[in-house]
Amino acid sequence: MSEVRLSKLMSEMGLCSRREADRLIETGQVFVDGVAITQLGTRISPDSEITLSTAARQKSDRLMTIILNKPPGYVSGQAERGYPDAVSLITRSNLYGPKDGQLPRLGSLNVAGRLDIDSSGLLVLTQDGRVARQLIGPNSKIKKSYRVKVHGHITPNCLEQLRFGLELDGRTLRQATVKQAGEDGLLFELIEGRKRQIRRMCQAVGLDVRTLHRNRVGAIKLGQLPRGCWRFLSTNELF
Repeated sequence: MSEVRLSKLMSEMGLCSRREADRLIETGQVFVDGVAITQLGTRISPDSEITLSTAARQKSDRLMTIILNKPPGYVSGQAERGYPDAVSLITRSNLYGPKDGQLPRLGSLNVAGRLDIDSSGLLVLTQDGRVARQLIGPNSKIKKSYRVKVHGHITPNCLEQLRFGLELDGRTLRQATVKQAGEDGLLFELIEGRKRQIRRMCQAVGLDVRTLHRNRVGAIKLGQLPRGCWRFLSTNELF
């Protein structure tokens, strides 16, 4: 069996991001079959046992992941065109639940699956590269669910095209689950998340999106979280 770069294998195993793996290797906090590895670029057998130092494991356990009910008018990334960014909503007053305890440092939170400025709903922000990779990595199998309202006539042919066969930017989209919900409603379940994907899919079949709301990512539902509020994910909540 051919050897693999240690940092790449750590990332694929979900231990951490490749960047974090390199930092841990440089500081002597990664062990392969019980031996500390400090040389960047080290290649090992995929069958090797990889462990982290106690300090690295404890730090990993303290990494925060939160969910936010993003309102329309907020951008997922950096503020632009005068619109505020979603991270600006991460304040103690907007915390859903007990308001004591430490808040996450805003600069350490990364969005794992954007929502465009006109869309609303469940936005995941995390300090943990493992969570980000699980949700938006190239091999992610996590499904995301959306409620969509459209202008236009929803036909059986529209639904079939939305489910499979459309292309964006020269690439065929992965199969999606799409159901009609009322005269002007659609329920989407996607694995991938291309830029403005649902809006562009609908446009391709002659439908214009009026509202788009994400209500679930994997096993995590938005639930009763009020619009504009956020909460911590507990350690036993898994995507």
